[in-house]
Amino acid sequence: MPLIVEAPRLESHLRVLTGEIGVRLAGTPGEAAAAAYVARELAAAGAAVGREEFPVQARAVQSEELEVCIDGGWHKAACSLFANTPGTEGRWLEAPLEFFEAPTDYQAIDLKARLQGKLVLHLGCHIESREHYRRLIEARPAGLLMVDVRYPGTVPLADSMFPAYTRAVGAVPALNIAYQDAWQWRQRGATRARIRVHGGMRPATSANVIAELPGSDSAAGVIYLGGHHDTQAGSVGADDNGSATAGLIELVRVLAPRPRRRTLRLISFGAEEQLSVGSTAYVRRHRAELARNGRVMFNLDSFGSWLGWNTMVANGPAELRAAVAPHFSRHGQHLQWTREIVPYADHFPFVAAGIPGLYLGRQNCTAGRFFHHRPDDDLTRVDPVRMAALLNAVADCIDDWATAATLPFATAIPADQQAAVDACWEDLFGGWGG
Repeated sequence: MPLIVEAPRLESHLRVLTGEIGVRLAGTPGEAAAAAYVARELAAAGAAVGREEFPVQARAVQSEELEVCIDGGWHKAACSLFANTPGTEGRWLEAPLEFFEAPTDYQAIDLKARLQGKLVLHLGCHIESREHYRRLIEARPAGLLMVDVRYPGTVPLADSMFPAYTRAVGAVPALNIAYQDAWQWRQRGATRARIRVHGGMRPATSANVIAELPGSDSAAGVIYLGGHHDTQAGSVGADDNGSATAGLIELVRVLAPRPRRRTLRLISFGAEEQLSVGSTAYVRRHRAELARNGRVMFNLDSFGSWLGWNTMVANGPAELRAAVAPHFSRHGQHLQWTREIVPYADHFPFVAAGIPGLYLGRQNCTAGRFFHHRPDDDLTRVDPVRMAALLNAVADCIDDWATAATLPFATAIPADQQAAVDACWEDLFGGWGG
């Protein structure tokens, strides 16, 4: 019996996720509704389904405002508070504006003399060094205005500060702003800014939804598939990551009736948008089991774009490519491959635990996707027919591996990747101690 993922079924799931449920921020009722929907659909598709909860900080913002002083007048601008940073308790916070060119300005010896008490316009929205973040916070800025240099657009993107950083070092109000706004402020000589945020972060709970398709041989190990059901602020996330949420449901439907030696465990993760909090919680909780039984993790994230190219991150042995590519070629799909360490997706915590990881996505510009973390990541951005073709290739691959007497690749991370993996895991995620 052929494995056939159906585009109309994918579209139906996407309509529920983006229309009936909508924005699915970690720890909010929207995310909980998505998890409940996924659990029902996975069970109906033939899997044994469970859920595991874990704590998060939920973004609970009632309003956010930003104004910039240019030529003595105040001008409003759009903004988006970073998850895991505080609001201003509804009060205006006004301070001099300081432009900070992050790729080079961290070379300065004394940041405090320059940044203390300022609203710092930080060129770059990801601070990928714990030492840099520590120095920045210890300089005691009044707040941060973060500019996403990947996308020189007119819309501020939603994002999060890494939870391991804020737990260890602390945080100040940090708002994302549009690149073109920052450009205009610099060009026109902006001198001061003020921000006001009602709300901020609150303790909450998120959940991973786990679907089990048991194999006949308990010694043959477990193949993991994953994706996340949460979104960023203001985004209904049709591609990021409704594509994978709908895809996991369809993969269970087509794989459930098949005989298999290896167990398949499909996990819809919560709180990925705060730096893979859900998959990290799962890996920390099941680390011993992963060491015994884990064979490979195949993650899906944002693979639905109409125009673009398919990308595959492969963290593991070199033979992973030869084990995967023919399945995609048979379905008329080809892949741009990289062995780069990419910590910003749910395969990475599994790689940190020593399990080879694959991450299928689809880019439409060199920086990723032009609608990344924006309100217009809606149904107009995804092509269910293309999604179905890619998922049929995934199903073909997983079905082959689930029945094979021996997997066609080593189930370990090679030494040339391990050091980089360990460094990212320790710095960005806080290591095994959290």
